[in-house]
Amino acid sequence: MPVAYLDYSKQKRDYYENMLKIIGSLSRLFSESYIPYLDSRVAENLFCKAFEAQNKSREDSSVDAVLGGTGIGIKTFRGKAEQKIAEFNKDSLSFSNLQPLEKVKRIAELRNKRIEFTKRTYAISDLKYHCIVREKGKMLICEEPMDLIDIAKLSLIKSKPLSLSFNDGSNHYNFNISKSVLYKKFKRNVSAEVKVEILENPFEILDSGLAQNKREMLRTMEIQHQYILLPLYALKDNKKIVPIKSGLNQWNAEGRKRDEDEVYIRIPAWIHKKFVDFFPARNVKFKLILPNGESLSAKICQQGNKALMSDPNKALGYWILRKVLQQPQNKILTYKKLQELGIDSVIIKKIGHLEYSIDFVDEGKFERFEEEQLNTT
Repeated sequence: MPVAYLDYSKQKRDYYENMLKIIGSLSRLFSESYIPYLDSRVAENLFCKAFEAQNKSREDSSVDAVLGGTGIGIKTFRGKAEQKIAEFNKDSLSFSNLQPLEKVKRIAELRNKRIEFTKRTYAISDLKYHCIVREKGKMLICEEPMDLIDIAKLSLIKSKPLSLSFNDGSNHYNFNISKSVLYKKFKRNVSAEVKVEILENPFEILDSGLAQNKREMLRTMEIQHQYILLPLYALKDNKKIVPIKSGLNQWNAEGRKRDEDEVYIRIPAWIHKKFVDFFPARNVKFKLILPNGESLSAKICQQGNKALMSDPNKALGYWILRKVLQQPQNKILTYKKLQELGIDSVIIKKIGHLEYSIDFVDEGKFERFEEEQLNTT
């Protein structure tokens, strides 16, 4: 089954919904209506940015985005539930002379072939619709499967000179004969509701640089530019190594029994001296957001605050060792393995109060970062 909207990380959903609020608040740039305005291209691009999906909206495809094994058709519309899902102008000769029931069966066949082609093209197994339904003062986020039309259960509901309505037991469709356009009646499976306050004079707000929020914006931008780099290695005789009983091999340390995924990332002492307020105090938990959007609970530990660890400790190790590095359990991680992947350090960004992100960076970047920081006052 396709991943549901509420299964996306909260961080990504929050970003997506906040951007919808901001974009919707500027509706007076385009319309006098109290229903928020959202251009379809903007909706497609925003979805792909927020959820890190591949943008297919400019390609001749049944989907606008691909995320993992799911293809997604993105729709935005005002209240009206029946929306265009396909055009068949080039195929009209194949059904123009058919009787109504045979005509809708032919349309269904063509629609199903396009969906199957899309699946093969993008190697995806599932498809869904992601809809942003715009109403007065709000946007509703709704989702439903992008099903094949069940031809065996297809029944003609209404036949008119310019249109044909039909149902397959699960969905209701309408085919406009003169335009050769297929419409589908969308359901209201609401996953989230986004309240939108439309600015009466967006030009004035834009001109003032969003003055009323400027201080907060600058503070946020300042936070977003705070970062440090941490090494995944240590130096022994001026040679880079991954210590066999600490760091990413902490699971192999002597003493108490340890989980096979137990690790920590070493924080050099000079980091705390140079970036005094970057991390919270020892054992204060904070959110650590992974590159895939997932987040861990983390904290600074050990004597001298020398270790960045997750809570539970094994969570960070499982992500680094098993999911990213694909390191077998109970096998010592070596620096050679990091070299093969072209990495040897991580970047930690401070993005909010008790909220940080982590990602890998190229081999050698920590050395340049260290030299730059220690040579500046």
